[in-house]
Amino acid sequence: MTTIWMPAQMALFAKIVDLNGFSAAARALGVPKAAASRSIAELEAALGVRLLERTTRRIHLTPVGRLLYPHCRRIIDEADAVRAAAAEAIATRGGPLRVVADPAYGRVLLAPIVPRFLERFPDVPLDVQLQAADLADATQWDVAVHVGAIDDARFVCRELGAPPAVLCATPTYLQAQGTPAKPVDLRGHALLTPAAAGPEYRLHLRRGASQREEVSVHPKLAVNDPAVLHASTAAGLGIGLLPEFLCRQGLVTGKLVRVLPDWALPATMPVCAIYPATLATDRRVQVYVEFLAANVIPALAAA
Repeated sequence: MTTIWMPAQMALFAKIVDLNGFSAAARALGVPKAAASRSIAELEAALGVRLLERTTRRIHLTPVGRLLYPHCRRIIDEADAVRAAAAEAIATRGGPLRVVADPAYGRVLLAPIVPRFLERFPDVPLDVQLQAADLADATQWDVAVHVGAIDDARFVCRELGAPPAVLCATPTYLQAQGTPAKPVDLRGHALLTPAAAGPEYRLHLRRGASQREEVSVHPKLAVNDPAVLHASTAAGLGIGLLPEFLCRQGLVTGKLVRVLPDWALPATMPVCAIYPATLATDRRVQVYVEFLAANVIPALAAA
């Protein structure tokens, strides 16, 4: 059985009087109507007095209810004052906005936009750390650029995009080892892939609406850092499976070449901006996350 703490019961009593009904008060406070009715009954039992007279259409205060209502109403006023003070404290909190970013993506995504953000918002100093966000202790950061969405009521998660993945290699590697003509040809090459659960990595490729291929390969390198994959691919060590935006410049300059360009691969894990729900009204967080979205979403989309 759900029991509401007595001060909360008193606030509920005042809200019922203010809104002239159990249903409206229950909706306003986000509790079931049955729980609201039960809580008022418990409050009356605890006080040893009757506070409300109920009819089918409305409620009436008893003489004791009229006496106690102003005191209970002050509980709501004080709770509102606490919320307002907390919001003001968050909005006026001094010091820089503390940003942490996944190192592999942070170097590429934040390097070009941090200077532009500081120019656009000179009153919002930044403290940027390239490290994984510690979700267990969110007191150490304000906004995190995080790979992978999270479902946690403590945080707000804003998805910035799921980068398309591509296979690419250097022209030198392909000249020496040959260029795959079809997905199964990948088995004869040195593959550089994200880390897998076992010794094999399964590639799922799609061409058009009907063609599907699954190829299992034994990677020459499997690593959970896209920056290491990109560096190894650029060094000519094999065919890399990479987020498209990381190798975009190499593809434009000809230092990298798309492999099996007619075949599409599943997108990589989404990149998200995450911040504690307690900072949802912080102006600095709001402007920074909106700036991230305006600049990162286009950067992660396929060229």
